[in-house]
Amino acid sequence: MDLNLKNKVVIVTGGSKGIGLGITEALIAEGAIPVIISRNKSSVEAVIKKIHAEGKEAHYAIAELSDPEQCKNAVDVAVKKYGRIDAVVNNAGVNDGVSLENGSYEDFMKSLKCNLVHYYLIAHHALPELKKSKGSIVNIGSKTSFTGQGGTSGYAAANGGRNALTREWAVELLPYSIRVNAIIVAECYTPLYDKWIKTFDNPEEKLESITKHIPLENRMTTAEEIANTTVFLLSDKSSHTTGQLIFVDGGYTHLDRAL
Repeated sequence: MDLNLKNKVVIVTGGSKGIGLGITEALIAEGAIPVIISRNKSSVEAVIKKIHAEGKEAHYAIAELSDPEQCKNAVDVAVKKYGRIDAVVNNAGVNDGVSLENGSYEDFMKSLKCNLVHYYLIAHHALPELKKSKGSIVNIGSKTSFTGQGGTSGYAAANGGRNALTREWAVELLPYSIRVNAIIVAECYTPLYDKWIKTFDNPEEKLESITKHIPLENRMTTAEEIANTTVFLLSDKSSHTTGQLIFVDGGYTHLDRAL
């Protein structure tokens, strides 16, 4: 299916690793032009080099997304380079383990800045261009906002905020025909997930204890599966879909775990 994304300029935060990289690759496959925002220069430059070697177009901006000015500058890079923005994928974040019991005010506020506030800032600064293009926004979220996880108050609160902003922006941006949706991720095997699994004494046993409770095929969701749904939501093939929280999780969040 041609998603009509050819030459569409799409900002992807955290687009050089994990789920973000999967989204970047899916956009490239559809002929879109991803602009990756990353704080890791070596990582993002390697991705861009590979894309250019394949004869495809992409660009990047370096930014620490907890810094408001760097968020603005990153969006400006995309506009200066291509003269337009057609879509935004807010993806960057980290499950940082800021808990109620052991966290502090400073830890909690830092978690919100690293996981929620830049979602607002990137969308805010991209909005003038999105109005022109009648673009779309996809926010990547986490099942922690629905199920809880324990020991991660900051991340869970940030993801609850992502869900709320998705619905709020979908309403606010109706006059501009800008669609806003979210993808909710549960258990997706990324480099960060791999790093977390390896903190356990028996990583394989821990992984098995998780995957056996994922109803569909008892396996982890892949970054490619998240990415495929993302590009569909960005495209005009989902032209009357807005304000939705789409769970790409093999049924993990809602289906009976006794299955």
